[in-house]
Amino acid sequence: MVIKVFLASSSGSTAIKKKQQDVLGFLEALKVDYAPLDIACNEDNRMWMRENVPVEKKPTNGIPLPPQIFNEESYCGDYETFFDAKEDNAVYAFLGLPPPPGSKEAKEAYLLENGPVENGTIVNGTDDAEDEENLEAEEENIDDDTLKAPVKEEEAQEEVEDEEAKGEDDQPVSEEEEEEEVTEEAEEEEDE
Repeated sequence: MVIKVFLASSSGSTAIKKKQQDVLGFLEALKVDYAPLDIACNEDNRMWMRENVPVEKKPTNGIPLPPQIFNEESYCGDYETFFDAKEDNAVYAFLGLPPPPGSKEAKEAYLLENGPVENGTIVNGTDDAEDEENLEAEEENIDDDTLKAPVKEEEAQEEVEDEEAKGEDDQPVSEEEEEEEVTEEAEEEEDE
């Protein structure tokens, strides 16, 4: 994709010359490939630019002034919108280009899509609907855990009873041995 910058090489306006220099200098600093197209010396360039600037972006007199910026055939904007994008660190988005890896704009775009990152993991990459679903799931888990608590207590009580049933020498007691003990205890009580 080639960025087209329409400019006037022989403009009498110092303001237009400064704006053009600002745009070209910034594109060069970013190492963005662009093609400067002169509207002062080339009538075809002038006509193409005038025809392809959207009506809502044209000034009241209907003749757009340079610099005008396009990405191939797509209109990007004029100097003011370029300047706003530059101030917002969104020049690549303004130009319709992917930001280079490691650039501030690439990091901001990543954060917008995925959420903040800490220690290599996404901290909050969910949207509001997903947050609500996660909260509901957590609430359900809390409810499930409160229901499971009495069951766990019963299991713990059974384990204690099993330990007591092992006897003094820590040997497991079979059901038959337990019945014999109960019978012996009953006989001892009768003898007394």
